[in-house]
Amino acid sequence: MPVTVLLVDDEPLVRAGLRAVLGAQPDIDVVGEAADGAAVIALVRSLRPDVVAMDVRMPLLDGIEATRAVLRTVPDPPKILVVTTFEDDEYVYEALRAGADGFLLKRSRPEEIVHAVRLVAAGDSLLFPASVRQLAARYAGGRAAGEPLSAARLTEREAEVLRLMARGLTNAEIAARLVLGAETVKSHVSAVLAKLGARDRTQAVIAAYESGFVAPR
Repeated sequence: MPVTVLLVDDEPLVRAGLRAVLGAQPDIDVVGEAADGAAVIALVRSLRPDVVAMDVRMPLLDGIEATRAVLRTVPDPPKILVVTTFEDDEYVYEALRAGADGFLLKRSRPEEIVHAVRLVAAGDSLLFPASVRQLAARYAGGRAAGEPLSAARLTEREAEVLRLMARGLTNAEIAARLVLGAETVKSHVSAVLAKLGARDRTQAVIAAYESGFVAPR
Protein backbone atom coordinates (compact mmCIF):
# COMPACT_ATOMS: atom_id res chain seq x y z
CA MET A 1 0.00 0.00 0.00
CA PRO A 2 1.35 3.47 -0.85
CA VAL A 3 2.02 6.08 1.81
CA THR A 4 -0.85 8.57 1.67
CA VAL A 5 -0.07 12.26 2.19
CA LEU A 6 -2.13 15.37 2.86
CA LEU A 7 -0.48 18.68 1.87
CA VAL A 8 -1.29 21.79 3.93
CA ASP A 9 0.22 25.12 2.87
CA ASP A 10 -1.25 28.53 2.08
CA GLU A 11 1.03 28.93 -0.96
CA PRO A 12 -0.34 27.15 -4.05
CA LEU A 13 3.12 26.95 -5.63
CA VAL A 14 4.51 25.13 -2.61
CA ARG A 15 1.66 22.64 -2.68
CA ALA A 16 2.12 22.12 -6.42
CA GLY A 17 5.84 21.53 -5.97
CA LEU A 18 5.34 19.02 -3.18
CA ARG A 19 2.62 17.23 -5.14
CA ALA A 20 4.90 16.97 -8.18
CA VAL A 21 7.80 15.59 -6.15
CA LEU A 22 5.81 13.16 -4.00
CA GLY A 23 3.30 12.15 -6.67
CA ALA A 24 6.11 10.96 -8.92
CA GLN A 25 6.95 8.20 -6.43
CA PRO A 26 5.27 4.82 -6.94
CA ASP A 27 4.96 4.26 -3.19
CA ILE A 28 3.51 7.69 -2.28
CA ASP A 29 0.00 8.98 -3.01
CA VAL A 30 -0.98 12.62 -2.40
CA VAL A 31 -4.64 12.27 -1.41
CA GLY A 32 -5.55 15.89 -0.69
CA GLU A 33 -4.58 19.51 -0.18
CA ALA A 34 -5.57 22.36 2.12
CA ALA A 35 -4.65 26.04 2.13
CA ASP A 36 -4.92 26.50 5.89
CA GLY A 37 -4.69 24.57 9.14
CA ALA A 38 -8.37 25.25 9.81
CA ALA A 39 -9.29 22.63 7.19
CA VAL A 40 -6.99 19.91 8.49
CA ILE A 41 -9.25 18.15 11.01
CA ALA A 42 -12.06 17.49 8.53
CA LEU A 43 -9.66 16.34 5.83
CA VAL A 44 -7.74 14.05 8.15
CA ARG A 45 -10.97 12.43 9.29
CA SER A 46 -12.26 11.92 5.76
CA LEU A 47 -9.03 11.02 3.93
CA ARG A 48 -7.15 9.23 6.76
CA PRO A 49 -3.68 10.12 5.42
CA ASP A 50 -0.58 8.44 6.80
CA VAL A 51 1.36 11.72 6.80
CA VAL A 52 0.38 15.39 6.94
CA ALA A 53 3.01 17.69 5.43
CA MET A 54 2.05 21.00 7.02
CA ASP A 55 3.32 24.56 6.76
CA VAL A 56 4.07 26.03 10.17
CA ARG A 57 2.88 29.58 9.36
CA MET A 58 -0.64 30.01 7.95
CA PRO A 59 -3.14 32.88 8.26
CA LEU A 60 -6.17 31.35 10.00
CA LEU A 61 -4.80 28.40 11.96
CA ASP A 62 -1.05 27.84 12.05
CA GLY A 63 0.73 24.50 11.99
CA ILE A 64 1.24 24.50 15.76
CA GLU A 65 -2.44 24.73 16.65
CA ALA A 66 -3.40 22.43 13.78
CA THR A 67 -0.95 19.82 15.08
CA ARG A 68 -2.38 20.08 18.60
CA ALA A 69 -5.93 19.81 17.24
CA VAL A 70 -5.18 16.71 15.16
CA LEU A 71 -3.42 14.88 17.98
CA ARG A 72 -6.11 15.85 20.49
CA THR A 73 -9.20 15.00 18.48
CA VAL A 74 -8.36 12.36 15.87
CA PRO A 75 -8.11 8.70 16.94
CA ASP A 76 -4.98 7.03 15.58
CA PRO A 77 -3.70 10.34 14.18
CA PRO A 78 -1.37 10.60 11.19
CA LYS A 79 2.29 11.49 11.38
CA ILE A 80 2.87 15.21 11.09
CA LEU A 81 5.80 16.64 9.18
CA VAL A 82 6.23 20.38 9.56
CA VAL A 83 7.37 22.15 6.40
CA THR A 84 9.13 25.43 7.04
CA THR A 85 11.22 28.13 5.40
CA PHE A 86 13.46 28.85 8.38
CA GLU A 87 14.94 26.08 10.53
CA ASP A 88 15.66 28.42 13.47
CA ASP A 89 12.05 29.61 13.73
CA GLU A 90 10.40 29.44 17.16
CA TYR A 91 7.27 28.23 15.37
CA VAL A 92 9.18 25.08 14.39
CA TYR A 93 10.21 24.45 17.98
CA GLU A 94 6.65 24.95 19.22
CA ALA A 95 5.35 22.60 16.54
CA LEU A 96 7.78 19.92 17.71
CA ARG A 97 6.66 20.51 21.29
CA ALA A 98 3.05 20.21 20.15
CA GLY A 99 3.71 16.73 18.77
CA ALA A 100 5.02 17.07 15.22
CA ASP A 101 7.22 14.16 14.20
CA GLY A 102 9.87 16.34 12.61
CA PHE A 103 10.44 19.19 10.24
CA LEU A 104 11.50 19.67 6.66
CA LEU A 105 12.89 22.78 4.99
CA LYS A 106 11.06 24.03 1.90
CA ARG A 107 14.41 24.36 0.14
CA SER A 108 15.13 20.65 0.61
CA ARG A 109 16.07 18.64 -2.46
CA PRO A 110 13.37 16.38 -3.94
CA GLU A 111 15.09 13.22 -2.70
CA GLU A 112 15.23 14.68 0.83
CA ILE A 113 11.50 15.43 0.75
CA VAL A 114 10.68 11.90 -0.39
CA HIS A 115 13.00 10.40 2.24
CA ALA A 116 11.39 12.53 4.98
CA VAL A 117 7.87 11.35 4.13
CA ARG A 118 8.93 7.71 3.99
CA LEU A 119 10.82 8.03 7.25
CA VAL A 120 7.98 9.48 9.32
CA ALA A 121 5.46 7.15 7.70
CA ALA A 122 7.57 4.23 8.91
CA GLY A 123 7.32 5.53 12.46
CA ASP A 124 10.67 7.27 12.79
CA SER A 125 11.13 10.89 13.84
CA LEU A 126 12.83 13.26 11.44
CA LEU A 127 15.33 15.14 13.58
CA PHE A 128 18.26 17.24 12.50
CA PRO A 129 20.42 17.05 15.65
CA ALA A 130 22.33 20.28 15.10
CA SER A 131 19.17 22.22 14.28
CA VAL A 132 17.26 20.83 17.26
CA ARG A 133 20.16 21.72 19.56
CA GLN A 134 20.14 25.26 18.19
CA LEU A 135 16.37 25.53 18.64
CA ALA A 136 16.61 24.20 22.19
CA ALA A 137 19.45 26.56 23.05
CA ARG A 138 17.40 29.51 21.85
CA TYR A 139 13.91 28.62 23.02
CA ALA A 140 14.05 25.95 25.76
CA GLY A 141 15.25 28.23 28.55
CA GLY A 142 12.73 28.77 31.31
CA ARG A 143 10.45 25.92 30.27
CA ALA A 144 8.91 24.04 33.18
CA ALA A 145 9.42 20.58 31.75
CA GLY A 146 12.15 19.44 34.12
CA GLU A 147 10.01 17.78 36.79
CA PRO A 148 8.40 15.12 34.57
CA LEU A 149 11.82 14.01 33.39
CA SER A 150 13.33 13.84 36.87
CA ALA A 151 10.27 11.96 38.05
CA ALA A 152 10.55 9.42 35.24
CA ARG A 153 13.22 7.45 37.11
CA LEU A 154 15.14 6.35 34.05
CA THR A 155 17.63 3.59 34.58
CA GLU A 156 21.28 4.33 33.87
CA ARG A 157 21.03 2.54 30.53
CA GLU A 158 17.80 4.32 29.57
CA ALA A 159 19.41 7.67 30.40
CA GLU A 160 22.35 6.75 28.18
CA VAL A 161 19.99 5.83 25.35
CA LEU A 162 18.12 9.13 25.72
CA ARG A 163 21.35 11.11 25.46
CA LEU A 164 22.21 9.31 22.23
CA MET A 165 18.69 9.86 20.91
CA ALA A 166 19.16 13.58 21.56
CA ARG A 167 22.28 13.45 19.42
CA GLY A 168 20.17 12.09 16.57
CA LEU A 169 21.42 8.51 16.56
CA THR A 170 19.13 5.84 15.14
CA ASN A 171 18.41 2.60 17.00
CA ALA A 172 21.00 0.80 14.87
CA GLU A 173 23.62 3.45 15.64
CA ILE A 174 22.80 3.33 19.35
CA ALA A 175 23.12 -0.46 19.29
CA ALA A 176 26.54 -0.20 17.67
CA ARG A 177 27.70 2.50 20.10
CA LEU A 178 26.57 0.62 23.20
CA VAL A 179 27.32 -2.86 21.84
CA LEU A 180 23.74 -4.00 22.32
CA GLY A 181 21.28 -5.93 20.22
CA ALA A 182 18.82 -4.01 18.06
CA GLU A 183 15.81 -5.43 19.93
CA THR A 184 17.37 -4.48 23.27
CA VAL A 185 17.80 -0.89 22.12
CA LYS A 186 14.25 -0.84 20.79
CA SER A 187 13.02 -1.97 24.21
CA HIS A 188 15.05 0.75 25.95
CA VAL A 189 13.68 3.42 23.60
CA SER A 190 10.12 2.21 24.22
CA ALA A 191 10.74 2.34 27.97
CA VAL A 192 12.10 5.89 27.73
CA LEU A 193 9.06 7.04 25.76
CA ALA A 194 6.67 5.37 28.19
CA LYS A 195 8.35 6.82 31.28
CA LEU A 196 8.43 10.32 29.80
CA GLY A 197 4.88 10.08 28.47
CA ALA A 198 6.32 11.02 25.07
CA ARG A 199 4.49 10.32 21.81
CA ASP A 200 7.72 9.71 19.93
CA ARG A 201 11.47 10.32 19.89
CA THR A 202 11.02 14.00 19.07
CA GLN A 203 8.98 14.60 22.21
CA ALA A 204 11.49 12.70 24.33
CA VAL A 205 14.37 14.74 22.95
CA ILE A 206 12.53 18.03 23.53
CA ALA A 207 11.87 16.98 27.14
CA ALA A 208 15.53 16.08 27.58
CA TYR A 209 16.62 19.53 26.44
CA GLU A 210 13.98 21.50 28.33
CA SER A 211 14.70 19.72 31.59
CA GLY A 212 18.42 20.36 31.33
CA PHE A 213 19.07 16.61 31.21
CA VAL A 214 20.85 17.23 27.92
CA ALA A 215 22.55 20.58 27.43
CA PRO A 216 22.37 22.23 23.98
CA ARG A 217 25.85 22.99 22.65
